[in-house]
Amino acid sequence: MTTAAPLVILGPTASGKSDVAMALAMRHPGAELVAVDAMQVYRKMDIGTAKPSAADREAVPHHCLDLVDPADEFTVADFAPAAGQAVTLIAARKHRAVLVAGTGLYLRSITDPMQIPGRWPEVRAELETRAEAEGTEALHRQLAELDPPAAAKMEPNNTRRVVRAMEVTLGSGRPFSSYGSGLDTYPPTVFQQFGLQWSRPRLAERIADRVHRMIDAGLVAEVEALAGRPISRTARQALGYKEIFDHLDGSCTLEAAVDTIITRTRQFAVRQERWFRRDPRIRWIWIEDDPVATALPELERAWQTSN
Repeated sequence: MTTAAPLVILGPTASGKSDVAMALAMRHPGAELVAVDAMQVYRKMDIGTAKPSAADREAVPHHCLDLVDPADEFTVADFAPAAGQAVTLIAARKHRAVLVAGTGLYLRSITDPMQIPGRWPEVRAELETRAEAEGTEALHRQLAELDPPAAAKMEPNNTRRVVRAMEVTLGSGRPFSSYGSGLDTYPPTVFQQFGLQWSRPRLAERIADRVHRMIDAGLVAEVEALAGRPISRTARQALGYKEIFDHLDGSCTLEAAVDTIITRTRQFAVRQERWFRRDPRIRWIWIEDDPVATALPELERAWQTSN
């Protein structure tokens, strides 16, 4: 067994990172997989989040899946300690962690532990009401007065980021930008990171195929089972669920919902890639057809040379 540095396999949705990670882990009994995904933490949200199958989870140890119910709020502040503990315990067993990462911020919370501000629900609720009534740009202008460095790093219409920065600034009484050096620095890390890169047209095809497979696998029934139950703000952000909820409410046809899921997932994949592209520590592997056949040799070399 090895206590070598953890490996990270990352990439946008539908890039094949889970298949590559499983193929690598099946070759090495000491490998344990850590899901770095903001939505796979939710129980009963399996198909729409592309959660590993029961067979895969039985064959290889998986961590950071099914941590909370859909009714629970869950953020990077909750994920970081859970994932950090998983990586630590894997190393204590003299096994090796392989992180399968699609959520950039969650990954950074592991590779670059950060000071994560607390939460102020009442402040946030008031800010969300203001954003809806006055527009996010108005909040951004206030943020620019209170914390210019934070405001300069985010788009004025990015409601989620602006509200969060304002929540922390008002709730804590100190600027949001004062919590560490931020995400724009990339110091040396023990984590070896590999990214799977596709051409945009080819990845778009894979995303469409995957969404149709999810529908065939029973995504509508999965969402229907959640209907009428409490579901948190963070869980509602999961791609595919809101659109199917709209269909079940009669707001759109299933065909229209599927088209919207595909469009939004493609847009999300672009944002994922842009996030990861900023990190110069990632070694990119160009994929044209088979991600496992293409990426596995390089990952095997990394596995062997770092032992």
